[in-house]
Parts: sequence; structure tokens; C-alpha cells
Amino acid sequence: MMSNNIPTKAGFVAVVGRPNAGKSSFLNWIVGEKIALVSHKANATRKRLNIIAMHKNTQVIFIDTPGIHEQERLLNQFMLDEAIKAIGDCDLILFLAPASDSIKHYIRFLELNKKNTPHMIFLTKTDSVSKIELFNKLTEYSKFKDKFCDIIPVSIKKGITQDYVLEIIAKKLPEHPYLFDPELLTTEITKNIYKEYIRESIFENTSEEIPYFADVVVEKVEEYNNNEKIYATIVVDKQSQKGILIGKEGQTIKRISSNARKMIETLSQKQIFLKIVVVVKQGWSQDKEELKKLGYIVD
Repeated sequence: MMSNNIPTKAGFVAVVGRPNAGKSSFLNWIVGEKIALVSHKANATRKRLNIIAMHKNTQVIFIDTPGIHEQERLLNQFMLDEAIKAIGDCDLILFLAPASDSIKHYIRFLELNKKNTPHMIFLTKTDSVSKIELFNKLTEYSKFKDKFCDIIPVSIKKGITQDYVLEIIAKKLPEHPYLFDPELLTTEITKNIYKEYIRESIFENTSEEIPYFADVVVEKVEEYNNNEKIYATIVVDKQSQKGILIGKEGQTIKRISSNARKMIETLSQKQIFLKIVVVVKQGWSQDKEELKKLGYIVD
């Protein structure tokens, strides 16, 4: 495919790193829209998510991934498998690591990159370390210079631009017709994006334990010209977790619903009616059949 006689380029770019490395925030910043779930709590992302960015004649299909971490429950196994599949199925990998991080996370990534897919290291949050600390960290990574194709210190706070990042990535991608409509920001269906917004609201409005034992099913979306009605179910593991989610006089679930609704309205530019109920399915995160119903296929 040609655009103004210039060959087009396209490719899949997996964004990987430890839990809470800032992958989702990075991708939302790249496209200038809130698509991926963001939380200060670790392991918020559970499934791969394609986010599409256009740069000149290049279509970059970023793959947001769960953080690389040790397996615990069946759900965690699914999450690690999602990251490994993304590593194996892409044209390029961006390994994101805060500049203050231990290099052990990178060594773990190298172990998982069985196909030796080309990768770049983006050292993020460089404004949070001194110049000496940054130099020392770059020296640590230099021991692996035969493994990566580039290492780039970045800091959004210090004025790095999306164009700068995309230009670096575009140079590494192959000539290829665009894989998706250039107007798309994601290949994800709307219901799944709404699900992630509700999950983000759970992360931000409940205690440490609750978000990891909760999931969301968007049962139905009714679309009208200027508004939408969304009906969703939050699934939890225990009756006590249901009580915490609902809160005294329903205050917590009201706060979760209100925050999620505002995020959905910003994206959809419509007035949103959001109805959420909470149900208990004991042991769902360790049950293959229950996980399958929630969209998590565990081998």
C-alpha cells in the first residue's frame, strides 16, 4: 500500500515490564486518549489490549500487557501467559523500566523472550533520579548491549513528545499495508473498554485486597443518539467483599459507579446511565470455567 507514493509501514509493538511500571499510562499518553486501565496498584492490567497510533506513514499497533510477575492463582497464570504471547507475536518489544528499578526485571524478561524478538529499552521517570544514578543504571544495562537494539532514557515531565517516541519506533517497523482503519484508536470492542473503566474505578475506590478478587461483566449496552444505558455486574470471591464494595448505605458502589460513568462519558461524549450490581462467585479466580465466562481462557 502506498500513501502519496511513500511506502506505508505497520507493525505490532508489545509494551512489557514489571507490574506497575507505567505501561498503560505511557500508552494513553501516546494516543492522547484514556484507553487502557491505569492504577497505582500493581497488576491492574489483566488482558492484552491493542492501542493504535498513527505517525506519518506508519501505523503502530501497541499491545498493552499485564506486568511480568510470578504465577499465583490461575488468573495470574493467565496474565503471565498474555504477556508471553505478546512477546512472541510482535514485530518489536518496548521494555519499560523506571530508571530506579533493579535490573533483575530486565533479566527476567530476557528469559521469557524465547524468540529473541528485537527489543528496545525505555528507561522512564528519569527525572526522579540524579544524573549519576542514571549514568550508573545505563552502565548496568550496557552489559546486555548485544541483546537490545536501543536504550532510551525518557521523561514525559521533561518535555519528551509523542512524535519523538513514535519516530524512534517507526524506524524499526517493516514496510507493510496498514493493518487497521487509520481512524481507529483500538481494536477492542466498546463493552470491554467500559469494563476496564469500571475495574479502574474499583481499584481506585476500594482497599488493597478487593480489586484483585473482583472482576466485571458488562451485560448489556443500550445505545441511543445522545445517551447510553449500561448494565454491569461486579463479581467478587466472598460475601464480605461484596459488603465492602457496596459500603455503608451503598456509598462505595455509588462512588465506583459515579467515577466510572464520568470516564465513560468523557470517551463516548454521551450522557451515560450506569447500573451496577454485585454478585458472589466463590473461588472464581481459581476456577477454569468461571474464568472462561469472564473472558480468561487458561490452558
